[in-house]
Amino acid sequence: MGPTKQKVLMLLATGLIMTLSPSSNRNFKIIKSIPRAWKSINKYYLRRLVDDFYQNRLVSYFELPNGEIEIKITEAGKQRALLFDVDNMGIVRPLRWDKRWRLVFFDIPEKQRQKRDDFRSKLKEIGFIELQHSAWIFPYPCQKEIDFLMEFFEIRDYVRFAETINLTNEADLKLKFKLY
Repeated sequence: MGPTKQKVLMLLATGLIMTLSPSSNRNFKIIKSIPRAWKSINKYYLRRLVDDFYQNRLVSYFELPNGEIEIKITEAGKQRALLFDVDNMGIVRPLRWDKRWRLVFFDIPEKQRQKRDDFRSKLKEIGFIELQHSAWIFPYPCQKEIDFLMEFFEIRDYVRFAETINLTNEADLKLKFKLY
């Protein structure tokens, strides 16, 4: 599921009820206080996303007496949206370590300091350890989560993700992550 789909599903999961109108001049009724990122979503693409969500039983449709269609998220949709909830995000730790290290490197410009600080805080929150100032490490699979964070914070151009099996002086990291 791409980042726009994730954002729309998360928006619906927050309790927003979206209404699609058959008239072209009132195509959407969406709460005015939503962030600019939501407003920038192409309305035709949004209609296709909602149809896709409906096909996958993530949302349900209700036709109103005035001809508008009200869209609500289903329980399955709420469960799926939780996977992309940045505030409650976590990484599933497998029972056995695959002996690979996941590295995240970033060089986010000073003019985007808040995004950089938020990204750094999130990495720490989900269990990464700072290897160097802008290099973080984690022992378990997490590429999807990092991809999501890059899209969420809009910093994809400044972040690199790598996996490696060889790392010098890894004994202290194994101790920190309790891998022995």
